[in-house]
Amino acid sequence: MIRFYLGEEPILSNVPTYQLSKEEDLKYVLANLAELVVKEVQGSGGYGMLVGPAASRAELEEFRARILANPANYIAQPTLALSTCPTLVEKGVAPRHVDLRPFVLSGKSVSLVPGALCRVALREGSLVVNSSQGGGTKDTWILKD
Repeated sequence: MIRFYLGEEPILSNVPTYQLSKEEDLKYVLANLAELVVKEVQGSGGYGMLVGPAASRAELEEFRARILANPANYIAQPTLALSTCPTLVEKGVAPRHVDLRPFVLSGKSVSLVPGALCRVALREGSLVVNSSQGGGTKDTWILKD
C-alpha cells in the first residue's frame, strides 16, 4: 500500500507474499500448499482462504483446483506463529491466538500511540482473528514507565 499510495519504499518489512499470477510464485505455492495461507486478492474478513496446516487433503486439493482455475485471484503467505493469551470462553479461561496491531506515527521522529488493536480467535486452534469469522477483540493496555 505504501508503494501504491505514496510511491515510497516501506521502512518495515512485511510478511513475504507470493503473487500467484507470477509463474515462479505459483509453482512454489502449489508445491508447498500444505504449509501456506492462501487468500483471495479481493477477499476480506477471512472468507475464501485456506490455512494449509489446518486443511484436510480434500480441502487442499479443492483449493488447488480453484487456484489453477484463476491463479491471479490469489496470494499466499507463510503461516505465522501467532501468540496466545488467556481468553474467557464458555468453559472458562483458555489460550487463544491473538493479533496485536500497535499504532506507530512516523515522520521526523517515530512514536507509539498509547493504544492498539488486539484481535483474538475465539475458536480453539483457529488462526483466523477476523470478527466476521467468529473472532473478537481484547482490551489492550499500554503502561508508561
